Amino acid sequence: MRRQNPGDVPLLDVRGVSKAFGAVAAVAGVSFPLYRGEVHALVGENGAGKSTIVKMLAGVHRPDTGSLLVDGEPVSFGSPAEAKAAGIAVIYQEPTLFPDLTVEENIVMGRHPRRGLGMIDRAAIRAEAERLFARLGVRIDPARPARGLSIADQQIVEIAKALSADARVLIMDEPTAALSLVEVERLFAVVRSLREEGAAIMFISHRFEEITGLCQRVTIMRDGRHVSTDPLDGLTIDEMVRRMVGRDLEALFPKQDVEPGAVVLEVDGLSSGGVFRDVSFSVRAGEIVAFAGLVGSGRSEVVQAVFGVDARDSGVVRVNGRKLRPFSVRSAMGAGMALVPEDRRQQGLVMDLSVERNVTLPRSGALARFGLLSGRGERREALDWTKRLRTKFGGLGDAVGTLSGGNQQKVVLAKWLATTPKVLIVDEPTRGIDVGTKAEVHRLMSELAADGVAVVMVSSDLPEVLGMADRVLVMREGRIVAEIPRAEATEDSVMFAAMGAK
Repeated sequence: MRRQNPGDVPLLDVRGVSKAFGAVAAVAGVSFPLYRGEVHALVGENGAGKSTIVKMLAGVHRPDTGSLLVDGEPVSFGSPAEAKAAGIAVIYQEPTLFPDLTVEENIVMGRHPRRGLGMIDRAAIRAEAERLFARLGVRIDPARPARGLSIADQQIVEIAKALSADARVLIMDEPTAALSLVEVERLFAVVRSLREEGAAIMFISHRFEEITGLCQRVTIMRDGRHVSTDPLDGLTIDEMVRRMVGRDLEALFPKQDVEPGAVVLEVDGLSSGGVFRDVSFSVRAGEIVAFAGLVGSGRSEVVQAVFGVDARDSGVVRVNGRKLRPFSVRSAMGAGMALVPEDRRQQGLVMDLSVERNVTLPRSGALARFGLLSGRGERREALDWTKRLRTKFGGLGDAVGTLSGGNQQKVVLAKWLATTPKVLIVDEPTRGIDVGTKAEVHRLMSELAADGVAVVMVSSDLPEVLGMADRVLVMREGRIVAEIPRAEATEDSVMFAAMGAK
């Protein structure tokens, strides 16, 4: 990385920008520079204003006050096309390629090279795609359809598309949330090569190990305001957390010591052809049991089969000795089981419905009077649970899709906790949410266990697994290969088991 001198002109300079939506100030007076040849982290809790900053840089919103400068010259973007023309590209967590077009057609979309008589130059398109993938050091077939590409490959195609349009500033918004460790390393290799070429990259992530391993400087936001911009050298994670949440985070993993009670959940010989086989485990009241393992090991598929979302070929699931019907969510819910799914947007919430209606959906029958829903009862229950989970929103009538990711996660939790479950299954409970909200989710899980709930947690976050679990069940290739008690669980012991290493 080239070191910045005091006289260097930032490639992108954000100066005192503010943006309000009605009476809500999303961003207030935020400033920071972005230089050539650096990866610059932008961090903060959900609702800190990061997404609004991204949308202003991408031309989706205009700042109400303040200014944006590119190469020292003021710019004003009235549309995403104008931001792209200035060399700014955004790589989102979920790429938006045209699935029925080829990879190479997606790369040159809107800028097709032409031959004589206006004919599209297919050979030039192929050469451009191959040149870009060689530059990025990746191997993707330019002629294959975009449909079916992994999220990781889609992101690489989006980067190639940005470079084809001469982008000099790349904004990467939570790009690793859905990637495996191998895919993350490949993405980071691409980012480092772009940095060496002189690109300016803004990297948004909730994962501190990624920030410290990839970035050179960090800008921290809180409540829509700029807190600090500093080199990462010498800046500890504890200090970053303190600045983000405005207080000392005494315990990210507030695990209470609980004496487990009787067995509540029993799973015996669960199998599903080609996905997982012969999975058996039990969970006692007051116990938190975590499933760990690499992406694709079968963890999520097991808990979905336990809850009855997915079919199983064989095996038995019992709650308090009661045998559940296979492939029946109704049977699982009737026995007192709840599942907070990994994909909260697609599986956990109805995004167009209100906060109130989402919270009370599983209990709509219990809240009905003479076949009609009680609006007062819905509001009372929704308000009670959203207060308990410290959920931030404008009003209970707001569409849940307007909330930040962390607050959406709290609504999913509220929805299932309102059913007073005996068994709570949480799949990646803190993925994509900020450190302050993570602490609140962990506190809630610990309190539920202390109240006698049997908790099953699937997590790819090793510190979370080690910090919250009484026992760790490690899966590899569809089987449980290790059971590690809390006292013996370390990052090494879990990863060695997950990878089949000795």
